[in-house]
Amino acid sequence: MDGLPNTPYRHIETHPIAGALGAEITGVDLSKPLNDEVMTELRRALLAHQVIFLRDQDITPAQQVAFANRWGEIHYHPYVEGLPDHPEIIQIQKHEGDKRNFGGTWHTDQMFNPRPAMGTMLYCKRMPDHGGDTLWTNQYLALENLSPAMQDMLAPLKVVAKGEGTKKYGGKSRKEFYGERLSQVRVRDPGDLQTTSVHPLLRTHPETGRKSLYVGSHVDTFEGMTEEESAPLVDFLMRHSTRPEHTCRFRWSVGAMALWDNRCTMHFAINDYPAGTRLMHRITIRGDEPV
Repeated sequence: MDGLPNTPYRHIETHPIAGALGAEITGVDLSKPLNDEVMTELRRALLAHQVIFLRDQDITPAQQVAFANRWGEIHYHPYVEGLPDHPEIIQIQKHEGDKRNFGGTWHTDQMFNPRPAMGTMLYCKRMPDHGGDTLWTNQYLALENLSPAMQDMLAPLKVVAKGEGTKKYGGKSRKEFYGERLSQVRVRDPGDLQTTSVHPLLRTHPETGRKSLYVGSHVDTFEGMTEEESAPLVDFLMRHSTRPEHTCRFRWSVGAMALWDNRCTMHFAINDYPAGTRLMHRITIRGDEPV
């Protein structure tokens, strides 16, 4: 098994946290420059485990941006402004008075974009005394655990993903939705950026070649179907994808970094800390067009 003696890793160690996906990585200090061999091993670990975690990191925003640039082109969120000095970084914070949190639905980042995010890195700056965990789900397994007949039925379908105005946002714009629930989110107008996209329901990973279910809370309908026709199947696939045996759960600590592959996972930020404050720095890496 990956992470045990005689693994192909020479510079890092991997420690799986669940049967479905997820591994903690040791032997890496993100405050120091990483050579190409270490980056190659980190990428291999990400492809193997879908989400990787590095604890006890002490880095500046500039160092986080530098690490993100090693993975690819940074993606700028069309609806949310980044930090004034580091626009690549979105500051995600939930204070005691906020009713909802950022990312509190099962989703995959930027699905509404024609080139959705390849990866997301989240760095923990502050955590409540308890609560605030994040869940991930393995979308390879979700597909593989469907019957062959169901897989054949789903194969030709495409999903229509929207950035706002869906059930996820109560039919409202992002500005209206965040203004009512998340006081600290810096919302902006996406302008002429494309925020509705059509993608295959069964997506082929460009690096592993494996197929996975590609669903999430940004899905509005199946292409060519009404909302009423689409809803039962979308609801079933979401329930199926998020069964416990498809998931892992991570307990954050200050200085922890998570990096996940949006091409084959969904994630969910748990809103179970009404009297606490949680502060994260997030960067997304641009991906390619799903096929």
